[in-house]
Amino acid sequence: MEYVIDVRRSGDRYAGGEPGAGIISRHAFSFGPHYDPDNLRFGAILACNEERLAPGAGFDEHPHSHTEIVTWVVTGELTHRDSTGKVSIVRPGDVQRLSSGGGVRHVERNDGTEPLTFLQMWLAPRDPGGEPAYEVVHGIADSTPYDIPEAGAMLHVRRLASGERAELPTAPHVYLHVVQGAIRLGETELAPGDAARITDGTGLELLASADSQLLIWEMS
Repeated sequence: MEYVIDVRRSGDRYAGGEPGAGIISRHAFSFGPHYDPDNLRFGAILACNEERLAPGAGFDEHPHSHTEIVTWVVTGELTHRDSTGKVSIVRPGDVQRLSSGGGVRHVERNDGTEPLTFLQMWLAPRDPGGEPAYEVVHGIADSTPYDIPEAGAMLHVRRLASGERAELPTAPHVYLHVVQGAIRLGETELAPGDAARITDGTGLELLASADSQLLIWEMS
């Protein structure tokens, strides 16, 4: 089967949030009132939201269930509190994961003095339910995979210098998100906020056109 690359541009994301409350959201998938039956998920990924919170802004306590929630801070500091008693500060370079299990509630805020930008990705577990769980990996190293076997997914964080090449994982589904910099995938240039959804790719290579930071999901 020939591979398929579906490029989604940053500017085509659905706009959301509450700008008057200091919350600006951009959604890569069908989300809330922005229902798109042709864009409900890719592999295990249900959502990839870019969130921008002004100092003092945040999301009040709200529930989640049957979802693996992975957060990557781009700039600033994210304060997390949840109903299991976990409290943490998540900074650039950290991977935060909240397994909502059968149900959990949490708060996400920018309690700092600088603007906060983070990406939050929701994945569907293979077996819904169970007990909530939480962890933060501080300062994850380049190329160190972060495994989420519950969703059949693995996250690769890549930091490429300008001119550096990297090979994408070979998997049924690969989701590439450009956090910073510029990347060439084949003949396609990808800028910050752009994403590529790759189905059945084998031996595909990236070339960094500038110093870049990438999030790459490898999914079965």
